[in-house]
Amino acid sequence: MKNFKLLVVDDTPVLLEMVKDFLEEEGYAVKTAISGQEALQAIEEDKPDAVIMDIKMPGMSGLDALSEIKKKDPQATVIMMTAYGTTQTAIEAMKRGAYDYITKPFKNEEVKALIKKALEAGRLMKEKVFLRTDPDNLDGVCIIGKSSPMLDIYKTIGKVAESNATVSIRGESGTGKELVARAIFQNSLRRDKPFLAVNCAAIPESLLESELFGHARGSFTGAINKRVGKFQQCEGGTIFLDEIGDMSLSTQAKILRVLQEHTFQPVGSEETSEVDVRVITSTNKDLWRAIEAGQFREDLYYRLKVVTLYMPPLRQRKEDIPLLVDYFLQKFNREFNKSIKNIHPDAMSFLSGYDWPGNVRELENAIQTAVVMAKKEILFLEDFPVLLGKPKESVPAPVPALGEGAADNYADKFKELLAPIIKEPSIFLDSGLYKKMAGSLEKTLLETVLNLNNKNQVQSAKVMGISRNTLRALMKEHGLE
Repeated sequence: MKNFKLLVVDDTPVLLEMVKDFLEEEGYAVKTAISGQEALQAIEEDKPDAVIMDIKMPGMSGLDALSEIKKKDPQATVIMMTAYGTTQTAIEAMKRGAYDYITKPFKNEEVKALIKKALEAGRLMKEKVFLRTDPDNLDGVCIIGKSSPMLDIYKTIGKVAESNATVSIRGESGTGKELVARAIFQNSLRRDKPFLAVNCAAIPESLLESELFGHARGSFTGAINKRVGKFQQCEGGTIFLDEIGDMSLSTQAKILRVLQEHTFQPVGSEETSEVDVRVITSTNKDLWRAIEAGQFREDLYYRLKVVTLYMPPLRQRKEDIPLLVDYFLQKFNREFNKSIKNIHPDAMSFLSGYDWPGNVRELENAIQTAVVMAKKEILFLEDFPVLLGKPKESVPAPVPALGEGAADNYADKFKELLAPIIKEPSIFLDSGLYKKMAGSLEKTLLETVLNLNNKNQVQSAKVMGISRNTLRALMKEHGLE
């Protein structure tokens, strides 16, 4: 795991030491500065992964220092600290390119969560994505493959990267849609501007619109201050809307306006802002079916699919699996300081024949686990117990389907038992006969549920809404043990 470097800037020595101690306990390498000028020098020398800086400082203010930082590195990740009464200045800082701001006094958990998000945003902007058919000697992260579908993907990235066209990336989960979005960004004319990724499925629907477009103060419960959204933070750059198929219709309407008019309104505001942002989207859903179900706007659909890339599932490019295995072996050898030299032919044959429902992400996780747990310098078939279905006791046995016509047979039994009651309701007056028929119905019901659940008593009791002991007592009563 990378030891991230942070720079904390504040003119209050006590606060500096407090924040430094807390962040070092979290595993970060922390440097400090007491002024804007000192911060600029520290950034030049140490090149930190993120900067946490106060706004109000004597001499060069944090706002002025931010402007200088952004001139040198538009992708620098800067979090501003501000007193409660100066939040308007913090908002101005975000318009100038700060990632976010935090209000003093703050909670350690709040700072920790914000830094984690900021570092991830910085990584997505700066970590290079390479397109490779050969996994040897690679830095950064790579899109690996030399199959025909992957060569088509590389060609399309090359054709569309330098345009401002909206790109829609389709494909199953785990196929590498985010990597393709980053590759397009890094090869575009906007590569020196911000890149922000937003997972639309991970943000509650009630908050997504505010996350994207910001909000006015008091626009909803909890909106204590005005907020700048991701589109405004990403001015001049590229925004990646992951899983856009999960977006509400009202938010879709705002996205459509951005694409058509390059304008938007923050939540709860009548103020219209202009924005210059390239939009890349992805989804694993069938958007046309969503349109037919009234869950996705048809006009937005056509706006998004100016260029469409279809990421093939791994099962449709199995010739790339050996390349991917070699790449992940090298990656995790470096990460975990291991020296796995190869993979046994039987294991490689198994991996190449597996269908990989989780696609490249599942393969990566499988190799990672195998490398961590392996005791030898070669990975064998037994190093992939999860894929082999081991340990078996942890996997519930599938319930076999009833044989053809079995369900009809049970239905016929119930009809036969109920026929006298339907024909002559007064039969219930004979309590002895009623008890006899009720017992027959109960026995048939028990047989049906037990057979449907493969004789599993725990599951059968759950289905019937009774305890297992009650079920066993009934089975004994009706001779079904």
